Amino acid sequence: MPSNDERWLDAEAGPVVRPYALTRGRTRHSGEAFDLVATVISTNARIADPGGLGPEHISVLQLAHAPTTVVDIASDVELPLGVVQILLADLRELGLVTIQAPIPIKARQVDRNTLREVLHGLRGL
Repeated sequence: MPSNDERWLDAEAGPVVRPYALTRGRTRHSGEAFDLVATVISTNARIADPGGLGPEHISVLQLAHAPTTVVDIASDVELPLGVVQILLADLRELGLVTIQAPIPIKARQVDRNTLREVLHGLRGL
Protein backbone atom coordinates (compact mmCIF):
# COMPACT_ATOMS: atom_id res chain seq x y z
CA MET A 1 0.00 0.00 0.00
CA PRO A 2 1.47 3.38 -0.98
CA SER A 3 2.22 5.88 1.74
CA ASN A 4 0.39 9.19 1.92
CA ASP A 5 3.34 10.89 0.22
CA GLU A 6 3.05 8.59 -2.81
CA ARG A 7 -0.70 8.96 -3.38
CA TRP A 8 -2.14 11.16 -6.06
CA LEU A 9 -3.78 14.24 -4.64
CA ASP A 10 -6.85 13.87 -6.85
CA ALA A 11 -7.23 10.11 -7.02
CA GLU A 12 -10.92 10.45 -6.20
CA ALA A 13 -11.46 12.52 -9.36
CA GLY A 14 -11.46 9.45 -11.57
CA PRO A 15 -9.98 9.19 -15.05
CA VAL A 16 -8.76 12.43 -16.57
CA VAL A 17 -9.65 13.19 -20.18
CA ARG A 18 -7.69 15.90 -21.92
CA PRO A 19 -9.79 18.66 -23.53
CA TYR A 20 -8.36 17.95 -26.99
CA ALA A 21 -9.75 14.43 -26.77
CA LEU A 22 -13.27 15.81 -26.31
CA THR A 23 -12.93 18.03 -29.37
CA ARG A 24 -11.09 15.48 -31.53
CA GLY A 25 -8.03 17.72 -31.56
CA ARG A 26 -9.86 20.83 -32.75
CA THR A 27 -8.97 24.12 -31.11
CA ARG A 28 -11.48 26.25 -33.05
CA HIS A 29 -15.00 25.63 -34.14
CA SER A 30 -16.33 26.02 -37.63
CA GLY A 31 -19.17 28.30 -38.55
CA GLU A 32 -20.18 31.70 -37.32
CA ALA A 33 -18.54 32.99 -34.15
CA PHE A 34 -20.70 33.54 -31.08
CA ASP A 35 -20.40 35.57 -27.92
CA LEU A 36 -19.83 34.09 -24.48
CA VAL A 37 -23.10 35.58 -23.28
CA ALA A 38 -25.02 34.41 -26.34
CA THR A 39 -28.25 32.58 -25.56
CA VAL A 40 -28.34 28.87 -26.36
CA ILE A 41 -31.55 26.87 -26.68
CA SER A 42 -32.25 23.42 -28.07
CA THR A 43 -34.37 23.14 -31.20
CA ASN A 44 -36.09 19.91 -30.14
CA ALA A 45 -34.96 18.40 -33.43
CA ARG A 46 -34.51 14.65 -33.52
CA ILE A 47 -30.97 13.33 -33.26
CA ALA A 48 -30.30 11.42 -36.47
CA ASP A 49 -27.37 9.43 -35.06
CA PRO A 50 -27.26 9.47 -31.24
CA GLY A 51 -24.12 7.34 -31.34
CA GLY A 52 -22.31 10.16 -33.11
CA LEU A 53 -22.63 12.38 -30.05
CA GLY A 54 -20.37 12.07 -27.06
CA PRO A 55 -21.62 12.22 -23.48
CA GLU A 56 -20.40 15.82 -23.27
CA HIS A 57 -22.57 16.75 -26.25
CA ILE A 58 -25.57 15.16 -24.54
CA SER A 59 -24.88 17.03 -21.28
CA VAL A 60 -24.66 20.35 -23.13
CA LEU A 61 -27.82 19.56 -25.07
CA GLN A 62 -29.74 18.76 -21.89
CA LEU A 63 -28.73 22.09 -20.37
CA ALA A 64 -29.95 23.90 -23.50
CA HIS A 65 -33.56 22.73 -23.06
CA ALA A 66 -34.10 26.00 -21.22
CA PRO A 67 -32.51 29.17 -22.61
CA THR A 68 -29.07 29.65 -21.09
CA THR A 69 -25.79 31.32 -21.94
CA VAL A 70 -22.61 29.78 -23.31
CA VAL A 71 -20.67 30.68 -20.20
CA ASP A 72 -23.33 29.20 -17.89
CA ILE A 73 -23.21 25.92 -19.80
CA ALA A 74 -19.42 25.82 -19.45
CA SER A 75 -19.76 26.38 -15.73
CA ASP A 76 -22.43 23.71 -15.32
CA VAL A 77 -20.60 20.98 -17.25
CA GLU A 78 -17.26 21.96 -15.68
CA LEU A 79 -15.41 22.01 -18.99
CA PRO A 80 -13.10 24.68 -20.41
CA LEU A 81 -14.93 27.39 -22.29
CA GLY A 82 -13.12 26.62 -25.55
CA VAL A 83 -14.24 23.01 -25.40
CA VAL A 84 -17.85 24.03 -24.76
CA GLN A 85 -17.74 26.42 -27.71
CA ILE A 86 -16.64 23.59 -30.00
CA LEU A 87 -19.31 21.24 -28.62
CA LEU A 88 -21.98 23.91 -29.12
CA ALA A 89 -20.81 24.57 -32.67
CA ASP A 90 -21.09 20.82 -33.36
CA LEU A 91 -24.65 20.80 -32.01
CA ARG A 92 -25.51 23.92 -34.02
CA GLU A 93 -24.23 22.30 -37.23
CA LEU A 94 -26.48 19.30 -36.54
CA GLY A 95 -29.44 21.65 -36.06
CA LEU A 96 -29.88 20.64 -32.43
CA VAL A 97 -29.34 24.09 -30.88
CA THR A 98 -29.64 27.71 -31.88
CA ILE A 99 -27.22 30.31 -30.61
CA GLN A 100 -28.53 33.86 -30.52
CA ALA A 101 -26.32 36.91 -30.06
CA PRO A 102 -27.19 39.19 -27.15
CA ILE A 103 -29.26 42.20 -28.06
CA PRO A 104 -26.98 45.26 -28.04
CA ILE A 105 -28.02 48.22 -25.96
CA LYS A 106 -28.05 51.37 -28.01
CA ALA A 107 -26.52 54.44 -26.42
CA ARG A 108 -29.73 56.47 -26.73
CA GLN A 109 -31.71 53.79 -24.87
CA VAL A 110 -29.61 54.15 -21.73
CA ASP A 111 -31.13 56.33 -19.06
CA ARG A 112 -28.55 58.95 -18.02
CA ASN A 113 -30.00 59.22 -14.52
CA THR A 114 -29.54 55.49 -13.97
CA LEU A 115 -25.94 55.73 -15.15
CA ARG A 116 -25.30 58.64 -12.76
CA GLU A 117 -26.71 56.62 -9.86
CA VAL A 118 -24.53 53.64 -10.75
CA LEU A 119 -21.45 55.87 -11.00
CA HIS A 120 -22.31 57.49 -7.67
CA GLY A 121 -22.68 54.06 -6.08
CA LEU A 122 -19.37 52.85 -7.49
CA ARG A 123 -17.59 55.93 -6.20
CA GLY A 124 -19.11 55.28 -2.80
CA LEU A 125 -17.38 51.92 -2.65
